[in-house]
Amino acid sequence: MSEATPAADYDDVTRDIAEVPAVEVITTVGVHLMSAAAVKLGLAEDGEAHKDLDEARKLIHALAGFLDAGGTEISSFHAAPLRDGLKSLQLAFREASIVPDEPGQGPGEKYTGAVFG
Repeated sequence: MSEATPAADYDDVTRDIAEVPAVEVITTVGVHLMSAAAVKLGLAEDGEAHKDLDEARKLIHALAGFLDAGGTEISSFHAAPLRDGLKSLQLAFREASIVPDEPGQGPGEKYTGAVFG
């Protein structure tokens, strides 16, 4: 490493992570999964260039499983917007699919049950 690029102080980084409440880590991870799924659904700027429904399916399914497992560990105040976002992604996936999945077979519906508009 050159002198112009100082190394990150491991103790400072560890201390920063230790100070972050679990609810913040859980919601941040949920938002990252939602954002990545939205991009893969083609919902971002220049969406068609990034659209990949196979990748979107994986991310939505992971988000649903994550919320199923971690949703009870955070308050409804924090979990409700994540669940609403998940449902919106599931509906967008159904709309984007050329051949929609059967009700209850879409991404994440193993955890949420069938999603209808």
